[in-house]
Amino acid sequence: MYKLSCVTLGPIMTNCYTIINEDTRESVLIDATGSPEALLRASREAGAEVRAILLTHAHFDHMDAVDKLREELGDVTVYIGEGDAPLLERPDLNLSMAFLGSPIATKADIAVSDGQELELIGSQVRCIEVPGHTVGGMCYYLPELGALFCGDTLFHGSVGRSDFPTGDGETLISSISDKLLTLPEETRVYPGHDSDSTIRWEKENNLYFSR
Repeated sequence: MYKLSCVTLGPIMTNCYTIINEDTRESVLIDATGSPEALLRASREAGAEVRAILLTHAHFDHMDAVDKLREELGDVTVYIGEGDAPLLERPDLNLSMAFLGSPIATKADIAVSDGQELELIGSQVRCIEVPGHTVGGMCYYLPELGALFCGDTLFHGSVGRSDFPTGDGETLISSISDKLLTLPEETRVYPGHDSDSTIRWEKENNLYFSR
């Protein structure tokens, strides 16, 4: 039995998700900003041990709590798309200098590639690289849960910005069309900001894609 929870934290109101396997008492975090206490609350209330942190991309508002979580948890593995891994260490590219006026930098433990499949907390996680918002934006699809965690790639009725460093608007639109809108239509879409949706709803209503 899996349980999903979301807390919205940080200066840009980022959605940070926790997936808990209630049978094995293990959990995975997706994106990490704000306080460790808030990020870990769901896992601790369930008595679950955090096994991994999946980062959808390298922008500061999705990763600035990683090192604090490492201090709190000790042994936890941090994943990010291979294209975005270098951006974690670049305050000019992860936007921490531009938005906060101070540098934030960290490193991932494992850089994943497009199509790679992970086995985490008893579930299959398919890594889907969708560049455009950043050069190596990574979405995580869990078939067993019927859930897609897409960061700032696809929003409810919209798409992510492409005017930041390493962004590309045409690539973003084509990548979403080719890689995300081809998923099962009942798949729930959990973005990095604002409300969730489904693949079917986006295909039928998102003005970037609906006909």
